[in-house]
Amino acid sequence: MSDFVSISRRRFLQSTAATAGTAALFSAIGASFPGGAFAQSAGPETTKAILGFIALTDAAPLIVAKEKGYFAKHGMPDVEVVKQSSWGTTRDNLVLGSDGSGIDGAHILTPMPYLMTAGKVTQNNQPLPMAILARLNLDGQAISIGKAYADQKVGLDSGVLKEVFAAKKAAGAPAKVAMTFPGGTHDLWIRYWLAAGGIDPDTDVETIVVPPPQMVANMKVGTMDAFCVGEPWNAQLVDQGIGYTALTTGELWSKHPEKSFAMRADWVEKNPKATIALLMAVQEAAQWADEMANKDELADLLGKRAWFNVKPADIGPRMKGVIDYGNGKTVDASPHFMKFWRDDASYPFKSHDAWFLTEDMRWGKFEATTDVKAMVDTVNREDIWREAAKALGVSAIPASTSRGKETFFDGKVFDPEDPAAYLASLAITRIA
Repeated sequence: MSDFVSISRRRFLQSTAATAGTAALFSAIGASFPGGAFAQSAGPETTKAILGFIALTDAAPLIVAKEKGYFAKHGMPDVEVVKQSSWGTTRDNLVLGSDGSGIDGAHILTPMPYLMTAGKVTQNNQPLPMAILARLNLDGQAISIGKAYADQKVGLDSGVLKEVFAAKKAAGAPAKVAMTFPGGTHDLWIRYWLAAGGIDPDTDVETIVVPPPQMVANMKVGTMDAFCVGEPWNAQLVDQGIGYTALTTGELWSKHPEKSFAMRADWVEKNPKATIALLMAVQEAAQWADEMANKDELADLLGKRAWFNVKPADIGPRMKGVIDYGNGKTVDASPHFMKFWRDDASYPFKSHDAWFLTEDMRWGKFEATTDVKAMVDTVNREDIWREAAKALGVSAIPASTSRGKETFFDGKVFDPEDPAAYLASLAITRIA
């Protein structure tokens, strides 16, 4: 790896031609990944990849990499970043692959590559091996409540809803809580929050799936009582006076992992040098997006019709930690704003993926006998992230694949070395 490490950020970034610079980079690499040695060639195996995204702020690194020319700079000028209508569509298009008019990779809910690799959410339970290459962000999601619950003043304690939800169920109209994909991050956040307050998300309420961009419209017509989604949809709900933010997910678990950048594993195997190039572009874009000085420009960029088609005022403030909860509460400097690079936001810690798998075991999405470590070692390719970061000249690379023990708002502790102890501490679970 010494040849890899020796390539400095300055040498790379000062290349006069992106393709030539990338060629020099990869001709210097003597390492093997994944499964074969790099061929001595002029550059990436392909200059094209089709990547999916959903209109959520945490897709920013992919969008910035395209808009700011980082993909082209790193030898991938023909990358397409294509809007998806739902996470189900993202999954289906990944199954198709670009050869089948689908996509090669995506901005994705972190548990999805595991669910897909295991064949849990694919047609006929056919496994689709996936590779998580980077995390796209920490924090920045929220749980929002309809204005009908203004009197309950819902916040971190979901228990204030227990009686009213029980009354709705007894009347034959159980409360509906929306998330974006079964077993995905938003599903897990709202389940954790409800269960911590003594509300069973499988029996006390009805959970429904709604695509992120459709959350506000559905709340407006009374389809649901609460939802969990990323921004800018919580901010837009407040702006339209339809409901309020009960909490940001960073209040549940500070600096929690959220979305990932993942590719089909066969694409990575076939295009190892192009994979490194994509990652370098995404890492550089994440650094740009993370700068507070760039937030207004980023909000303008994301708000464009081609991307979110949302006014920048619904995007920018919460990215800076300025949060109007819509219930009279405002915070001007929340520590729970979305991070793209700081606090090792881009690095895909294996310990975090272990929590997602363990929590999906809790709710019956994976068998209780699942070998968490083996699955994480298969899907999580933090080793490729490290190679790209070294090539880019990143100095602050985590020394360990684990961030250690994680503590949640209710005092529960997840030790990635002992997931069973965490599961045993939970009162509401599907594990007998």
